[in-house]
Amino acid sequence: MAKVGLREWLALAPVFASGKLARYSDETGGPLGRFEADFSTKFGVRHALTMSSGTGALISALVAAGVGPGDEVLVPAYTWIATAAAPLAAGAVPVLVDIDNTLTMDPQDILRKITPQTRAIIPVHMSNMVCDMDSIMRIARENNLLVIEDACQSVGLRYKTKRVGAIGDAGAFSFNQFKNISCGEGGAVVTNDARLFARARMYHDIGSMFRGHLDNANEPPLLGVNFKASQIQGAMLNVQLKKLDPMIARMRERYDVMSEIFSKNTNLVVGPHNDVNNAAGLHVIFETSEEAKRFAEENRRGVYRLFDSSRHVYTNWQPVLQQRTGHPAMNPFLWTDRKIEYTPDICAQTLDILKRSCRISLGENYPVALVAYMARRMSRQAKPRNDHLYYATV
Repeated sequence: MAKVGLREWLALAPVFASGKLARYSDETGGPLGRFEADFSTKFGVRHALTMSSGTGALISALVAAGVGPGDEVLVPAYTWIATAAAPLAAGAVPVLVDIDNTLTMDPQDILRKITPQTRAIIPVHMSNMVCDMDSIMRIARENNLLVIEDACQSVGLRYKTKRVGAIGDAGAFSFNQFKNISCGEGGAVVTNDARLFARARMYHDIGSMFRGHLDNANEPPLLGVNFKASQIQGAMLNVQLKKLDPMIARMRERYDVMSEIFSKNTNLVVGPHNDVNNAAGLHVIFETSEEAKRFAEENRRGVYRLFDSSRHVYTNWQPVLQQRTGHPAMNPFLWTDRKIEYTPDICAQTLDILKRSCRISLGENYPVALVAYMARRMSRQAKPRNDHLYYATV
């Protein structure tokens, strides 16, 4: 989680002094313009657009890509509810996909869930665990599907040679208080597609047609909403962006230390990673849910059982499961070519994995020696098992 301090406070003073706080109040682009240019360079994309939230970024990307009524969008069953809500906001419906032991979308279940109505996949790089993007991109291209990456919980992480969020047709990021970089609340859309960027920019600003900044790739005006960010957010994000890679390096170092300690204990199984050379998220998998629950209870600081993070588990997304989206006449579930149903066990594999898995905080702001001590303490507390060892496989 990003730290905010004196440098962010100092960066705000010139913005307040200028009086140009709004997105388009500064003809030079202001701090937001500088952030977007630097973010594009760092992430290797042509276009970046700062938003008011990660949720707004997801919705804008879907609308900009032309996803809408009658379309189905594949989303993982383990993520923040906004990933499933975003397709509904665009008029489409989410189809839930199981995760595998990497805590990210299971490519095999993606194949099982594709229908003639499927239009897009939203892979979520969850808790700094990156998706198997090689498999997902191959499946998408073979089935003519869009890929909108949800990198909200893994800002700055890499999958092999690329930053997550910059691999698919578009990527969405969150900059809220709990993310890798933060301005309190905020987000961004990135893409290499000029038309998608133009549409996202129009959609995120209902007044775009009046502001004189429509170099919109010959795209006609699109009615939008208001997901704009402010120059205040831009000033904070400029400082935060400089902290991002050093923080990820600290996370990587602590991942290596903790995973090595855990690997020496036959009672602990370190969860697999789709790119272990860039790993910056750590979880352990037990054979039974009782073992995972006991481990979390005995190590309350920096450890929690994933199933107990209710807001990220699909069985707790009541408005989605009950298909309640506002005015009945505007319900996207009425516009589908087939009946969409959700049952409590629709993604039983996901529930099983979450019940048996614990996430371990890497303590990137603590000294390495302290992190190693805590890992050894956790390892000693891991109880022996009565039968065969469970080896996590993908």
